[in-house]
Amino acid sequence: MIREVARLEIDPADADRFEAAVVQAIPHFRAAEGCRSFRLDRSVDRPGQYRLVVGWDTVAAHVDGFRNAPGYQAWRALVGPFFISPPDVDHVETAVDGF
Repeated sequence: MIREVARLEIDPADADRFEAAVVQAIPHFRAAEGCRSFRLDRSVDRPGQYRLVVGWDTVAAHVDGFRNAPGYQAWRALVGPFFISPPDVDHVETAVDGF
């Protein structure tokens, strides 16, 4: 499995509304072909900083599939207005699984 890790920055004053919008977006990811997991992590040290972590079967399932699907447009409509800067996205795989 590949994980999409997106670094997101929003205005900390909008945190509750942003998190509510992400909850509304969950069904779009759940319905996406090749999507296996979804979570949003909030930084404890830096208010307004988040990490979106989505498990995909392949990079193509994310880039070629989801990003070209109506669910992606719905996701961006829900959360895009909150972004201070464009998301910074990496695709990662486990190199060492310690425990």
